[in-house]
Amino acid sequence: MSQSPSPARARVLRVAALALTLGLALTACSSGSPEGTEPSTSASSGPVDGGDLVFAIGNDPISLNPSGTGSGNDTLYVTRQLVDSLLWQDPSDGSLEPWLATGWSSSDDATEHTFTLRDDVTFSDGTPFTAESVKATFDDIVAAGAKSSAAPSFVGYTGTTVVDEHTVTVAFGTPNAAFPQAVSTVALGIVAASTIAVPFDDRADGSAVVGTGPFVLDHYTKDTETVLEARDDYAWAPEARTDAGAPHVDSVTFQVAPEASVRTGSLTSGQVQVIGGVQPTDIATLEQSGFPLVHRANPGITFGLTFNGASPLGSDPVVREAIGLAIDPTEVRDTALTDGFAVATSVLASTTPGVADVSEHLDSDPAKAAEVLEDAGWEKGADGIYAKDGVRLAPTLVWITNFSPNQTSVELLQAELKAVGIDVTLWSGAVPDFQAKLKSGEFDLVWGNLSRADGDVLRTQYSTAATNYYRIDDPELEGLLQEQLATSDPAARDAVLAEAQERLASQHWVLPVHELTTYLGLSPDVHGVELGADSRLDQLTTAWLD
Repeated sequence: MSQSPSPARARVLRVAALALTLGLALTACSSGSPEGTEPSTSASSGPVDGGDLVFAIGNDPISLNPSGTGSGNDTLYVTRQLVDSLLWQDPSDGSLEPWLATGWSSSDDATEHTFTLRDDVTFSDGTPFTAESVKATFDDIVAAGAKSSAAPSFVGYTGTTVVDEHTVTVAFGTPNAAFPQAVSTVALGIVAASTIAVPFDDRADGSAVVGTGPFVLDHYTKDTETVLEARDDYAWAPEARTDAGAPHVDSVTFQVAPEASVRTGSLTSGQVQVIGGVQPTDIATLEQSGFPLVHRANPGITFGLTFNGASPLGSDPVVREAIGLAIDPTEVRDTALTDGFAVATSVLASTTPGVADVSEHLDSDPAKAAEVLEDAGWEKGADGIYAKDGVRLAPTLVWITNFSPNQTSVELLQAELKAVGIDVTLWSGAVPDFQAKLKSGEFDLVWGNLSRADGDVLRTQYSTAATNYYRIDDPELEGLLQEQLATSDPAARDAVLAEAQERLASQHWVLPVHELTTYLGLSPDVHGVELGADSRLDQLTTAWLD
């Protein structure tokens, strides 16, 4: 399978482009621009060099190690500026384009992937980027195991071979058709030998992180700010990315502001120039006040509920079905969000290559929910809550505030379930506490999502051979998740992914609720801020200030 798309691949790209078009229609708001682009403003005739950009984010990054585990989007906004990837994924159609790699090919069985590399790239410490850099980075990720967010992309990894100074072959014992897309992500960004010489656990503060990216770390102050300085010598942005070169701005400060209202106020008062995590209630206000919005529907797993397959309640198919019937995704979307956020029709969002409509398995019928429970022997107690064999139907739902409307959403879900007779306890905490909760298995339900522009995100989330936070015991599902990874033909792989989505929905392991649309708010004097194919912040090389 060569770099040039096969006819089957071309068909998949056309499908992805159609899904993206649908996503644009769903996320259009008032006079907004196409997703991932900037609305027209009264800017000067072209980019201006110089200036310092201040960008407010909702969470402390936690870890600036690109392959470590941080706080989701806010971490990736920062680390994307420090490291480059072998390939770049075009947000317009999902295609993969050269970046640090000038070309690539895959074996017919998708067990080997060979990359030819640029010969003019340097790390920020002055050392050259070579095939050894790629091998060392990938070996380091594998050695870190579960500590690395990139570990699921290396299942079956047998090693990286340095063919010559600018050619590497990455091999797997079993097929890995998703690997070329995986190398476009931040987590597989390439780091220097000096970074790898520092123990994995000691890289979180970023002081040891040396990449080939357009910015370098000036300083990181936990829960306050991360300040990056531009590299003047950066000259290897993806050719397919329009007008991307050395940064125009001199520095970028990512300022932590947990409250969405504070971020919005900071933008409108001129204290910051870009904000992430714009509240749905603020979208129209910002637009009407002349503050441009950059927005794009996120690919990957939609916001929804996922059961813990190892908990007594989560492992019960009757309970899962009843909870699915009791909730109303449209009511949640309409209450917590705006119509710029689509009601989910699958576990995967509409902008994800390989998405399939499984809405026939996503009924909302509270009366039927009660019937399903009572047919299985659940009885309502005096308090109106169902119980069986002395156990009340009182699941624990865990969530975090990485998206400001989450609290409204989970509280509404709690009320919908209480109305049926299911007494949900909500638990929330800081990101590290949330991650510890998932690892411990002390929950029945999780509210969340995960953005990635490839259907393999289902495997990395739900396979028992991956992170395994959800402990789903479903051999048929596991087989499908592994089969899609082993299927090199894109059309055939999409068919397997469709089966996996149907299995997750029909067995009620996952209850999709709504898609995520990323909104960034900009000061009128900011231009060129873009979102990538994963709807996260792309490198800020194109950003400039009036």
